[in-house]
Amino acid sequence: MPALVLLGAQWGDEGKGKATDLLGGSVDYVVRYQGGNNAGHTVVVGDQKYALHLLPSGILSPGCTPVIGNGVVVDPAVLLSELSGLNERGVDTSKLVISGNAHLITPYHQTLDKVTERFLGKRKIGTTGRGIGPAYADKINRVGIRVQDLFDESILRQKVEAALHDKNQVLIKIFNRRAISIDQVVEEYLGYAEQIKDYVADTTLLLNTALDEGKVVLLEGGQGTLLDVDHGTYPFVTSSNPTAGGACTGSGIGPTKINRVIGILKAYTTRVGAGPFPTELFDADGEALRRIGGERGVTTGRDRRCGWFDAVIARYATRVNGLTDFFLTKLDVLTGWEQIPVCVAYEIDGKRVEELPFSQTDFHHAKPVYETLPGWSEDISKAKTFSDLPKNAQAYVKALEEMSGAPISAIGVGPGRTETIEINSFL
Repeated sequence: MPALVLLGAQWGDEGKGKATDLLGGSVDYVVRYQGGNNAGHTVVVGDQKYALHLLPSGILSPGCTPVIGNGVVVDPAVLLSELSGLNERGVDTSKLVISGNAHLITPYHQTLDKVTERFLGKRKIGTTGRGIGPAYADKINRVGIRVQDLFDESILRQKVEAALHDKNQVLIKIFNRRAISIDQVVEEYLGYAEQIKDYVADTTLLLNTALDEGKVVLLEGGQGTLLDVDHGTYPFVTSSNPTAGGACTGSGIGPTKINRVIGILKAYTTRVGAGPFPTELFDADGEALRRIGGERGVTTGRDRRCGWFDAVIARYATRVNGLTDFFLTKLDVLTGWEQIPVCVAYEIDGKRVEELPFSQTDFHHAKPVYETLPGWSEDISKAKTFSDLPKNAQAYVKALEEMSGAPISAIGVGPGRTETIEINSFL
């Protein structure tokens, strides 16, 4: 059975958690393949709302095995806290599996993340300050610490010493901070070994064996396409690859075993943090989208920047991910607008541009070119089929589908698990 990839097609916060959760009952494994606890998913099950940061959304689906892949960076304190919180609410977390090759976030990563961001001042990226970037930097610099290192005190100490040899000099001499104790870090992290050892496995072998046995594996991205370190709005991006290519490297599953790539699109656009955002609204419409959509970051608690739907970035996401389908979320938020603008192109230096400019300078200067579509006032939260939607809502969905370059196979009409219209099955 081939694997599926599910990822954000905008700047993140598109509603991936709900989409993953809906598929969770039909798949055998849900795998987080990149990011860390800088991502956030909100999943509503009945009258219960769950905010997940590091754990795969599939952890809420009985019978599904949630996996933290090798491409994720793990803060063990956050992991254990999140597991404890779910256990207290009666969620069975015993099936979780963690890759022994996943890298660990340490206190010195968090410290460096925060002081570096403050040091940048007006040039700050808008990171979450959770140590994600510095942890990935250590991974690439080959001084990172992996989950498996927790089980060998000698290796763990050697790696912490090597990492802090330079970092303490930077903290002391550049940022005027205290040095971080090697012994304290080693002692703290050895303490995590016993608590997580039963979860750790060779996840690459596990997942490929599962696929060979005909099991269904869903690969879940943590952030959106436009936050990809290679393909996003650099430098205002995350430090990993949420795009479909990252699903292969972050899980150890080869590309020939993936046959469906599902992009999650919000019916409008949001982003958190700094960086260009052509359709951003600074008026009453922007505030209304924020209020009605509950647009506050799950992980950061920051208000999300809100704007109209951007078909240019949707087409870009289709291209760089090879998207086969879209899941359109939060269509219900747009109920009540008489007219709904949609960005179909940009104007850059007086020229119309219909594809995402590769130049950072051009994108910063991009002005949205809008087409206006008629809105609707009817409540759509009880709609079960596409034909249940008001004619104008149907037309809006069809227009977005045509502009974005891939079929829309499901539509979110409310936050609940059942408030979804499925047009074509994902499985």
